Amino acid sequence: MISFPKPTVEQFFRTYVISNFTVSPDEKKLLFSTNLNGKMNVWAMDLPDTFPYLFAHKDESISFIKFDPESRYVLAGYDNDGDENHQIYAIPSEGGLPQLLITGDPSEKYFYSHLSKDGKRVYYNTSEGNPSFLNARVRNLEDQTDKLLNEGQKSPTELTAVSDDEKAFVYLRAYANTYVIGFVKAGDEEYSLTPDPEKVHVTFDPVFVDEQTIYFVTDYESEYSYVAKFNLETKEFTKVLSIEHESVDTIKWDKANQVLYLVTESGVQDNLYRYSLEPEKLDMVETPVDSIGQIQITKSGQVFLLGVSATIPHNIFQLTNESEWKQLTNNSVLGVNQEQMVDPEVVSYSSFDGVEIEALLFKANPEYDNGHMIFWPHGGPQASERKFFRAMFQCFLNRGYSIFAPNFRGSTGYGSSFVKMVEQDWGEGPRLDCVAGIEWLFDNGITDREKLFLIGGSYGGYMALLLHGRHPEYFKAVVDIFGPSDLFTFVNSVPPHWKPIMDRWLGDPEQDKERFVKDSPVTYLDGMEKPMLVIQGAKDPRVVKEESDQIVAKLKEKGREVEYLLLEDEGHGFSKKENEIKVYQRMLEFLEKHQVH
Repeated sequence: MISFPKPTVEQFFRTYVISNFTVSPDEKKLLFSTNLNGKMNVWAMDLPDTFPYLFAHKDESISFIKFDPESRYVLAGYDNDGDENHQIYAIPSEGGLPQLLITGDPSEKYFYSHLSKDGKRVYYNTSEGNPSFLNARVRNLEDQTDKLLNEGQKSPTELTAVSDDEKAFVYLRAYANTYVIGFVKAGDEEYSLTPDPEKVHVTFDPVFVDEQTIYFVTDYESEYSYVAKFNLETKEFTKVLSIEHESVDTIKWDKANQVLYLVTESGVQDNLYRYSLEPEKLDMVETPVDSIGQIQITKSGQVFLLGVSATIPHNIFQLTNESEWKQLTNNSVLGVNQEQMVDPEVVSYSSFDGVEIEALLFKANPEYDNGHMIFWPHGGPQASERKFFRAMFQCFLNRGYSIFAPNFRGSTGYGSSFVKMVEQDWGEGPRLDCVAGIEWLFDNGITDREKLFLIGGSYGGYMALLLHGRHPEYFKAVVDIFGPSDLFTFVNSVPPHWKPIMDRWLGDPEQDKERFVKDSPVTYLDGMEKPMLVIQGAKDPRVVKEESDQIVAKLKEKGREVEYLLLEDEGHGFSKKENEIKVYQRMLEFLEKHQVH
């Protein structure tokens, strides 16, 4: 009979990303951004038909898609080769080529915020004229007049919600990822959504349920974020709903049924709830995925969801009754079924100071196991490794590599105190959490000291460099994917609207000079003695090309074995399918070369 080889690298990377979606007002058309043809574009389905077709062609990353309420046009945000300088485009209702609608200097950013009920006014935030703090503006699409609504001051300030009558506006002002205050402007008056904006807390995801009532998410005076509301008439703040040991992450308003849908973080996975306002009732809604990327509630109350699991790539689902979901997209791994992939074990271990750290342990199928382990510190750092699909993980598992991904201090999903532990401590506590995780792997016989690789991207790339420099004895070889190498140069090269939050997040390079030196990977070049592969996008605005250039140059000066893969048409990630395949093929070749045989 015919025999076939094990799946190739390309098979795993022929899965596709779906980054966001929207449903038309008549609920007959689904639009979604995907790299189905190799680059990111807007594709469509005419529901209930689920055959996808190209709707708008531009070959660039897409930040949002929004239907006009009258279905006369579609709005979308595009950048250029990953530079994250998003501009707002208009697309004909029948599809076609996007045309610039709201733009200016291509080096500036234009972020969509809100579209009026009649579709005649677009509200947006922009870096133009105020790159550090941002301005909020509104564009009248009938006469093309443009009006300044709010000038950001003190810290980056974004317009995030507008009342239906367009008389009240909610803004969020960020002093750090963990300190974001919300305020509402009505006429000349301004009111804080929470009782004391001086207290460190977050406020986000505001929605107007009527002209006077704003529901939002906050962790004000709480370890976990919850649903609160603010009454514009009485100026009253009310705590509405909290769920024990879960942080509310997203709220969506179902006006037709007077229901809020809540997405919560619970460790490494998400939950979905339905909260009825009258009468008050909370119900969990079972979902077909572990991680929810986006939900949309249509005018009639239909629920659509974009999500993933460790063994399920990005797909869009529709809730057909209270608990049944219909899968609308069929994004899967080419020639590989779900049973051939690996679901992680959720494990935990005690760190150097007794803090409990949760982690995901992916064990390679014994049939393929090559005995080697990849240690993966996640990016962020105020993010987490969760039960979501990574083509890289499943491909490497299929090649016999097990993977260990710890949610070190600073990770989200474990309460506000835990996520703050990384602030002004990028290189000590989280690093020692990683070291404790490595020792746990050794102590439990899961891997040994001769068969451990280290791979990380973004903050995970920084941590890979730092662990390599300070603990080279643990690793066979190291892969750094756009990781900061020098905190002094990094803090000065981030996007302008990041700079106001860097002091609380990372620190001040003058006042914290000693710590910046101690926590910069470049300080430990002498320890970086193992083979290294460095990967970088030339247009990365977050971790600029020079961060990788300098570490590669310094290591080559010392005669170290270092390979450098620079992608000229990528930013902070891989939006182009051929680039993604090239990157991970190169990584596999690098690991294979340095295996213990």
